[in-house]
Amino acid sequence: MYDQYFGESHEMLRTSIRKFVEREIKPYIDRWEEEGTFPRELYKKAGEAGFIGLGSPEEFGGTPADIFHQVAYTEEILRCGSVGLVSSLGSSAIAVPPILALGTEAQKNKYIPPVLAGDQIAVLGVTEPSGGSDVANLLTRAVRKGDKFIVNGSKTFITSGTRADYVTTAVRTGGPGHSGISLLIIERGMPGFTVSKKLEKMGWWASDTAELSFDDCEVPVENLLGEENKGFYGIMLNFQKERLYLAVEAHAVAEMALEESIRYARERTAFGKTLTGFQVTRHKLAEMATLVEASKQFNYRVAARIGDGVNVSKDVCMAKNFATKVCDRVVYDAVQIHGGYGYCREYLVERLYRDSRLFSIGGGTYEIMNEVISKQMGL
Repeated sequence: MYDQYFGESHEMLRTSIRKFVEREIKPYIDRWEEEGTFPRELYKKAGEAGFIGLGSPEEFGGTPADIFHQVAYTEEILRCGSVGLVSSLGSSAIAVPPILALGTEAQKNKYIPPVLAGDQIAVLGVTEPSGGSDVANLLTRAVRKGDKFIVNGSKTFITSGTRADYVTTAVRTGGPGHSGISLLIIERGMPGFTVSKKLEKMGWWASDTAELSFDDCEVPVENLLGEENKGFYGIMLNFQKERLYLAVEAHAVAEMALEESIRYARERTAFGKTLTGFQVTRHKLAEMATLVEASKQFNYRVAARIGDGVNVSKDVCMAKNFATKVCDRVVYDAVQIHGGYGYCREYLVERLYRDSRLFSIGGGTYEIMNEVISKQMGL
């Protein structure tokens, strides 16, 4: 283990998560994947274990944690073999921080404890059908009328969106660009708020992903987070950690695919010997292992700098792009090593291959990451 990053408390957390995964997820995950969802009760169980509130303030029911507790959680919970389930279970990780940063005490006390306890589901609503990664130019508009905002527009690719209890929603209350954006907490059941459809996806099957619609949706003014037209700051707060965790997910998935490939190559025989008896297979596995280790160490280094309070906007984009490229290569090679079985759903590498494709799209596309990097380089 990497002693410079992880200590005894991190190992204790890993052990707890492993037991949780073995008991509460692994026996059912194949069925949940086929069903395209998992029981809502799993949020409650994760909340009671302290996982949903990891790193959030204790006063709201959170669990004390540093950045590497959160990295350890991400690596271990993914051992369930379903990126979709992990992403849905963790949707509050990007919905709650803007409330913590911008919310009033009344808002924090109302909205955060039920989510950390696993009693409610919170999601972040930023991406729109027309804009994708172009956050600063979102179109969903909120117009203030008396003691309410009237919201019109839509959001898409919202993880856990079909059953969310509330959405931390980016809306336009002012002029064009990032300076006209506000954040509203829009609750299930508010007039004009509907889940327009559940999206069918290539991967992440166990994660419900929704398109949300706001048709003259009435939102009380007291649900405004922070100042009007100052919401972009709340959105930006998420980006560094969200991108880090996606990078960690990518190296964790790649590591699982590598482990599955080693196991298969040791057992599978061809032409009178195991696959590991062929130099071409051994070298392929060695290259996969090298890429996984390089990505993991890069991610750990970036995490350490985030933990030290350093602005790593360039480095975290580099880490995410590198990790997703590594994951793409490793899961591809894993399927190739498995041959025809790698194309069958009963083998984990088939799911990892599908699930990994979203890593270079979510949290800012590969191309957007390169744009951020180039700007940080002064280009």
